[in-house]
Formats: sequence, structure tokens, C-alpha cells
Amino acid sequence: MVPIRLLRPDDPALPALAILMEEMQAHYRVACPPRSEIIAGLKAIPSGAEILVAEEQQRVHGFASFSGIYPGPGLKPGLFLKELYVAGSERRRGLGRALMQKLASLAMERGLSRIDWTADAENARLLAFHEELGGACKPDKLFSRLDGEALAQLAG
Repeated sequence: MVPIRLLRPDDPALPALAILMEEMQAHYRVACPPRSEIIAGLKAIPSGAEILVAEEQQRVHGFASFSGIYPGPGLKPGLFLKELYVAGSERRRGLGRALMQKLASLAMERGLSRIDWTADAENARLLAFHEELGGACKPDKLFSRLDGEALAQLAG
């Protein structure tokens, strides 16, 4: 299995992770900044944000980015999984599951009570993967986002 580890500041894997993030942006059909900006962003990750990388022979095959959250049920801390992505050429090898297992292990080691994430409602394959992991959809919760002009307007 491909080794999975936490990304470090100024990690030698930053350029390889930037390449995978370019692939991810193309996969989702969204704009992508130049590689130099991606690497600069990775070097300036906000405090509390972390990235797990599945890396082999100086190539990053997948990653999971996450942050600590508080409070959760019973006023316990947890993790929020922002992104889980595996290279198209590496899918069906179990890397997504392995990244999630490593994330679950980190959560348990840290005394955290849960992992939360979002998914596109139309992506049946992704939803089936989440269900296979044991993740339960929470139809009583809605995901909201404040960004762009609305964010600037509220900020004053």
C-alpha cells in the first residue's frame, strides 16, 4: 500500500501535491491558479488546517485536507474533511479508503469524536463510497456558504 503521512511545512512533496491539485481542479472543471501560487498557498496553510498525502516515489497519488472543529455533540471536538482526492490513474486501488482510515486513526489518537464532510448530492458513486465507509448522510443538516460579494457585504 502507498504510505500515507502528514504534510509538513516546506515539505519536499509540495510540487507533487500541486500537480495533483491541478488535476483535481481540471476534474471539477474549475479555474486553477498557476503552480507557483498553489505551492505558495500550501506553504501558507492556515493554522489548524492539515493535509494527509499518499505518496510513493516522489509522486502524490491522493490527499485529504482537514481541520479541527469545535464544538460537536456533547461539546466534543472533531474534524472537518474539506477535500479528499485521489489521482484518476490511481482510483480503485483503495487509496480513498486508506486516506479515510488514516484520518479516522488520527481523530481517535487526538481524542476527537467525529469527522464531518460534504458531498455533491448528485454524485451517486461518491455517496456510495461514503456509505461504504460507514458515513451517514444527515438530511436534517444543510450546508451553507458565505463568499464573494455576500461575504464582502456582511464584512462591511
